[in-house]
Amino acid sequence: MPTSRSLAAPDEIRAYLIDQLNLALRRPGMFGTEGELALRMLMDHLLFVECQPEALAKQQRIWEEHGAWSSTGVAGVFRELVPEHYYEYGIASVYAEFAHCRGWLKPDRVLDRDEYEVLRGAVRQWADEDRVWTDVVDEFGTPSMLFGSNNPYYGKTLGYLTENPEEPMVSFHLWNGSAPGTEQSWPPEYEEPLLLAVRFGTGLFRQTFTFTPEGQRRLPVE
Repeated sequence: MPTSRSLAAPDEIRAYLIDQLNLALRRPGMFGTEGELALRMLMDHLLFVECQPEALAKQQRIWEEHGAWSSTGVAGVFRELVPEHYYEYGIASVYAEFAHCRGWLKPDRVLDRDEYEVLRGAVRQWADEDRVWTDVVDEFGTPSMLFGSNNPYYGKTLGYLTENPEEPMVSFHLWNGSAPGTEQSWPPEYEEPLLLAVRFGTGLFRQTFTFTPEGQRRLPVE
């Protein structure tokens, strides 16, 4: 039986859970097929340590009011917007926004105000044309967060944010693979992921998406 002296201190537990959460956000596939469940569990544990266990349920109600929450969580909404097997990175970007508000997020870099304003002002029109992964990075620089791997054969989401959590993260959702219901070829026919949509804003969830022409073509068929 462990004694009180052998238990980690609350601050150590919190720091450990924050590190695990940031790892899960970046690489949700490492935490199994139910990546969203893993994110919720880590956040539940963190909020318990912070004595605010109700905060995630409150956030879920906000997501529901904005159309970002379904009976199957954030995943159920993304299934209607991007091809199968690639929405886990989009899900992670939504939870990352909540993590940023809680002070848990550890981005690789943050944009200054000028960079952010240029990005927000240009990105919707910029996404009117088909783009790929390198186009995003060449235009807007290294992302604050990479949700997914550096492997070009896999989809991913790139997130750009400032230090201010009240300024919405700009997320670029990229895809590489076969359409839903078809056999996955390997390697995929594309040398790097295609941009399907850019997402940012605080309004209704679907209205925060700007789809590229390719994203419009790849919208899942109901």
